[in-house]
Amino acid sequence: MKFLHPDNDSHLELSLDDVFILPSYFEGVSRRAVDLSPIDFVGGCHPVVSANMNAVTGKRLAETMARNGGLGVLPQDMSNETLTRIVAYIKAASSTFDTALRVSEKATLRDVQGIIRKRNHGAVVVVDDSQKPIGVVTLADLRERDQYSCAGDVMSTDLIVSDVTMSPEESFLRMHDARVRVSPVVDKNGILVGITTKDDCVRRMLFKPAVDAKGSLMVAAAVGISVNAADHAKFLVDLGVDVIVLDTAHGHQRRMLEAIESTRKAIGDVPIVAGNVCTAEGTKALIEAGADIIKVNVGPGAMCTTRMQTGVGRPTFSAVKACAETAKSYGKYVWGDGGVKHPRDVALYLAAGASRVMVGTMLCGTYESPGDLKQDADGFWFKENYGMASARAVRDRVSKLNPFQQAQKEVFREGISNSKIYLAPGRESVADILVEIYTGVQSSFTYVGATTIPDFQDNACVGVQTRAGFVEGTPHGKIRNA
Repeated sequence: MKFLHPDNDSHLELSLDDVFILPSYFEGVSRRAVDLSPIDFVGGCHPVVSANMNAVTGKRLAETMARNGGLGVLPQDMSNETLTRIVAYIKAASSTFDTALRVSEKATLRDVQGIIRKRNHGAVVVVDDSQKPIGVVTLADLRERDQYSCAGDVMSTDLIVSDVTMSPEESFLRMHDARVRVSPVVDKNGILVGITTKDDCVRRMLFKPAVDAKGSLMVAAAVGISVNAADHAKFLVDLGVDVIVLDTAHGHQRRMLEAIESTRKAIGDVPIVAGNVCTAEGTKALIEAGADIIKVNVGPGAMCTTRMQTGVGRPTFSAVKACAETAKSYGKYVWGDGGVKHPRDVALYLAAGASRVMVGTMLCGTYESPGDLKQDADGFWFKENYGMASARAVRDRVSKLNPFQQAQKEVFREGISNSKIYLAPGRESVADILVEIYTGVQSSFTYVGATTIPDFQDNACVGVQTRAGFVEGTPHGKIRNA
């Protein structure tokens, strides 16, 4: 990456909003020629990672991220029992088809209502005792129905069933001709293995799932930097976790270095991501302790109040650029973490030198995130989000301490405890947002004349703009701010 005006721009501390990418010549004919495969380790077809926040990444979101070419990081606050169940679930999930929500024909509509909004496809498959689909219940079938009616009485039995061997195009056209958007997927014996939609069929042509050597979906998990970090990381790797993320708000500290060293000895060559830092010195220290990838940024997250509480941090673009340059000198990598609001932000992090980009709040307002779906007074759907250093998160983390010890811990908080994140039309699913980011970043690469991440990082020319310059590039149409 180079600056448009290096004599001036290289001395500034710049946020993502402060910069833009200059277009240049593209030799190719289509953005489909762009390969966004990450460069730090094998797995996935694009560099988007879901943040290890309690309100963002759970089993459904991590599964959906991996199936659509990304990577989900499970939070560090989960119990061993929960982690065991979730990792087993993700590893057993189909790498091709979305997990079907299923009930028996004797299940009530109250049962259906409890699960139907857990997935974006908005359908529950009714199965017989042998797990073969016999009907589908959609949101439309629930209207003006008694909640204790049986699913078998209201289900649609005119099914358009897809076979696992069908191509995405064939499955899409079958649904298109039948004027339906969802189709149960069955194996050669007619047993339900998943569900697909017309949108899913298109996404399968875009995304390659992130899978491990056995063909199972990949998943990462966060670990705190307590004295038990190495043992917990070993436990996670034994479960099948593919990447360990050693995580704390201030990564440039002795306890982090000790945690990296002990964890490296415990888990061998499994990738270790460590952070957060925002300086070349912090990056150097974590890499020399044994980290493969450094998580960069302090304070830019939507739920984070660190900068306002402490005055500590660094503008995002400059932080990633400085850390990436240091990491590259060691043959290592950095992830840009926090502050992503648009696909452009992902492209800018990559230009600054990041190998992947962590996204949090942007993914919270989806069907697949862990929180309960709620409606406000105007009928708009939302989920609640909160920072991992907020009073709410701290309270949950120290719940086993006595009340006085809890009160002591809660004094130190740096995050928002409750925020409504609305489901936006056309962006209700993780997959919808990934498509938006993926295609946006692909286009960014073509504007720069690049077809791979290394090419993009070599070719990108970045300029600095005024606040008016940034606003000028935003859509000017009037929209509802949900």
